[in-house]
Amino acid sequence: MVGVPDFSEQSRVWIYTANRRLSEAERDNMNALLKSFAQRWVSHNRSLKAHAQVIEDLFVLLMVDESQAGASGCSIDASVHFLKEMQEQFDIDLFDRMNFSFVSDGGFQLAGRNDFLRLYQSGEIDDKTIVANTLVKTKGELDAKFLIPLGESWHRRMV
Repeated sequence: MVGVPDFSEQSRVWIYTANRRLSEAERDNMNALLKSFAQRWVSHNRSLKAHAQVIEDLFVLLMVDESQAGASGCSIDASVHFLKEMQEQFDIDLFDRMNFSFVSDGGFQLAGRNDFLRLYQSGEIDDKTIVANTLVKTKGELDAKFLIPLGESWHRRMV
């Protein structure tokens, strides 16, 4: 994945899907804020080896290499608080887990759950359609299982 650092395969990841595609300017501004947050992200007063970025103008990726210090409940709460502030600043929703992304026409498309179901029922997408698996938990899973066929993903239970 472009721009993702060479962290340990066990590094913890969180992926959030925006409810709309970001403009280039929004992406650049958000990446600057994410980089700043990652550089100052701490757990129990210990700096985290962290990375944060916008992917494909649609996803926000947070990653922590826990080999030096692990993310604690308080540090995770801090990331959620930060992302909620970004939501307001950029007028987006990052916490609606019923926004599904899939690959079609050479790029990522976004659909709410009802539209996703309609697309599946109409045959516009099917079990072979590549979806973004935002439930990956580690960098290893991100590398291997972020983009998978719908029929092999948790999305299958939604259609």
